[in-house]
Amino acid sequence: MATTAPKKAVLYRMVMPEHTCPYGLKSKWQLERHGYEVEDHWLRTKEQTEAFKTKHDVKTTPQTFIVGERVGGNDDLTRFFGGHVPAKDETSYKPVIAVFSMTALMALAVSYAVLGTPFTIRAGEWFIAFSMCVLALLKLQDVEKFSTMFLNYDLLAKRWVPYGYIYPFAEGGAGVLMIASAMTWLSVPVALVIGTIGAVSVFKAVYLDKRELKCACVGGSSNVPLGFISLTENLMMVAMALWMLFAPAALSMAH
Repeated sequence: MATTAPKKAVLYRMVMPEHTCPYGLKSKWQLERHGYEVEDHWLRTKEQTEAFKTKHDVKTTPQTFIVGERVGGNDDLTRFFGGHVPAKDETSYKPVIAVFSMTALMALAVSYAVLGTPFTIRAGEWFIAFSMCVLALLKLQDVEKFSTMFLNYDLLAKRWVPYGYIYPFAEGGAGVLMIASAMTWLSVPVALVIGTIGAVSVFKAVYLDKRELKCACVGGSSNVPLGFISLTENLMMVAMALWMLFAPAALSMAH
């Protein structure tokens, strides 16, 4: 019975006392994951690395060779196996989806811990408040970059630049107060104002002016496109503010 010869690949990567190339580790993992036996060559010094680059006329390592043909670096290897490598300016909603997914799970977990069941009205409130806090945290990592990107589309920030610096603090502060159900006299108007201005700004930029911009919602270094999800973030703040403003009165009337 004939046996299939193992697939083989030759990998050259930097493994030095002060530095192990992370892309080399990823390339080795990709090859092994796809069933390749890896002939793993370590470039242990800068001199060895530069000599290798010169010999093969390449600018970077790692480099993978399969059946004697150079595949290339880790991104090239990803493409070789049919994977997607994002382009430099490619936009994605993944950061926002990751934030909302985690804050939703956090809200369900807290609801279960405090109220004994994950699916409660309070969980919905916590979800929005947690989302506000996490989004504010991402903006606060680099307020300067956030404010610069924010100025591309926010109507108030364009007229009054300091608003771009104030916004993440206002969003985070309102979120914290909403989690605690404290000082609603402050958190509700803040969330209502910044949410309304944000929603109008995004709607104008995207749906009226038809501009293709990046959203500053997860910080000034993101590649999240300005669009429906950005609008949803602001509408969630407005909805939360209105709920906290009118729900207690409605519930008291019901009783």
